[in-house]
Amino acid sequence: MTFVLDIGTRSIIGLLGTLEDEQIIIHHVAMELHKKRVMYDGQIHDIDGVVEIVKKVKSELERKSGLELKKVSIAAAGRALKTFQTHIERNLDKNKEIDNHILASLEIEAIQEAQRGLEKESTDGVNYLCVGHTVLGYYLNGSYITNPIGHRGESLKIKILATFLPDIVVNSLYTVMEKVDLEVDYITLEPIAAIEVAVPENMRLLNIALVDIGAGTADIAITKDGGVVGYGMTSIAGDEITEELVRKYLLDFDTAEILKCNLNKREIQSFTDVIGIKHDIDTKEILENIKPAIEMVAKEIADNIILHNTKPTSVVFLIGGGSQIPYLDHLVADYLQIPRERVVVRDLESIQNLKLDDGNIYGPESITPIGILVKALKNISGDYIEVLVNGKKLKLLKTQELKIRDVLLSINFNPRDLIPKKGDSIEVLINGEKKIFYGQYGEMARILIGDREVSVDEVINQGDEIYIQPATVGESARVYLKDLLDSNHTIFIGTEKIPRFYDIKVNDVIVEKDYLLKNGDKIEYKEINNIESLCKFLDIDFEKHIIYANGKKTDLYDKLKNNMQIIIDKKANKNLDNEMNKNLGNSIEIIYNGKPLVIEVVDKELIFVDIFNYIDFDRSQVKGKLVLEHNDRKANYTTPIKNGDKISIYWE
Repeated sequence: MTFVLDIGTRSIIGLLGTLEDEQIIIHHVAMELHKKRVMYDGQIHDIDGVVEIVKKVKSELERKSGLELKKVSIAAAGRALKTFQTHIERNLDKNKEIDNHILASLEIEAIQEAQRGLEKESTDGVNYLCVGHTVLGYYLNGSYITNPIGHRGESLKIKILATFLPDIVVNSLYTVMEKVDLEVDYITLEPIAAIEVAVPENMRLLNIALVDIGAGTADIAITKDGGVVGYGMTSIAGDEITEELVRKYLLDFDTAEILKCNLNKREIQSFTDVIGIKHDIDTKEILENIKPAIEMVAKEIADNIILHNTKPTSVVFLIGGGSQIPYLDHLVADYLQIPRERVVVRDLESIQNLKLDDGNIYGPESITPIGILVKALKNISGDYIEVLVNGKKLKLLKTQELKIRDVLLSINFNPRDLIPKKGDSIEVLINGEKKIFYGQYGEMARILIGDREVSVDEVINQGDEIYIQPATVGESARVYLKDLLDSNHTIFIGTEKIPRFYDIKVNDVIVEKDYLLKNGDKIEYKEINNIESLCKFLDIDFEKHIIYANGKKTDLYDKLKNNMQIIIDKKANKNLDNEMNKNLGNSIEIIYNGKPLVIEVVDKELIFVDIFNYIDFDRSQVKGKLVLEHNDRKANYTTPIKNGDKISIYWE
């Protein structure tokens, strides 16, 4: 025998029921009205006042059943739910694709921001628990996009509508139960309980709105893909109709409430106004007079459904006492622009496998307490599940199918720790141009259930042992000066290998090639990239030389490529040389390819490259590898030649 309590704003209903061969049997029912205003919008304000009524309901059921009741199943009111809309925008690495981890991280951060915003608005320091959220849209680089996964961009914004339950609602319910010596065996949310019986399991893949229309509020729950995806609440409900009747027909509130409840039962309504005049009025006339109030309630419900679902749902189920107001179902359908037959009032006849041994329960207003009973009977473990997260116990309210992302939200996990971060970058100036060297990405966050690695969308179950390792920061950029200077960036002048980079400085200082670059360094160097820059490097006059690159005669602005073979000849001016030789008469004797050679020189220092002006050696036709030796060593074009030097030049 399972004991459940539905603690409402105006009354408390208690049920005793069992589950036998898949049939739900309600054995006993007890209901008591609050004597004074002890609850507002589903939240307990006067704990002792609620305790008094709960004791009466409990005693009545114990009297009827002959049992001593020790455990109870309860539900937190849907009308106590709070919603908050917010957005989060995050800068992205434009070279990295957006994936599920980035989206999940962004959603969690947005929910946390919504929770902070809601708690900031609260003047009484109330803490909130997120029980659902809806993504209203994504914006990539400022433009709306339906699915950002796989795209790249510089910024991504998400808009969400999150729903929260004040923890004071749950805490006050537990306090009341303790004061009447009852142990809470099971707790859920009223909208979820109502869905259990109003929306059969085989229909929950559909996009359905369940609307519980009470006196002060209409509570809305949205289902899709087998779970509850959003909650809403309107502050305009049944009392709006009652108040309109008060104004139109000069009635006291209680008389108007009775008249409202009879609008769907009688064709002629009889009542007496506060002046004492008795009226007998056709129901259709009354409905026509109060139609604006009914339209206002219907529009508020429709607008709230669209807000939380981002579009009209496929079906709307109405429950609660206010659902019986004539025309309301049709008006809701019209405002949603869906067929009228898709907005349906659900009552006890829609509940499958239900048997009533106590007939003191009926109508759409009975859906929620029976739903609490069914949930309690079918889910003995309750809607709270307990898991271990990094060795610590965590208790979660199972308002929907719970996933790893719900765990991350509950432990206030920083959602940015799902995404690996790059190490520090280095920004330098290379010959006046900005160059950025990026750090490496770290490791992705690792999430394990047991020894199985899972994603943020993995469903969790009672008793799961979950281990969460945040993403890591990658290595910072490490760039050496030599990394900028390609070792293959060379040319050959004769047999000498010459780097094409020279006069290399960092921050105006010459440094070694294994210098480790720092952020902000200024690197400057010169490069031999054409014949003109080669002449500057060798300090020779192009007009006085013939320069060959890979055997072809070059012009001043010809480009040089890596590993080119460069040969330099000095242009002969025999008349000038002879005249100078006659005047100066200077000469030196060298050994050239094993034989003596006397060279008449002008009054200047002779360098190795000048030797080609005094020998017969054709370098324009490549016949192998050119070997240049000076005193049995590899020659350098700019090395001075002295008397007695040994020079060898040949093709190998």
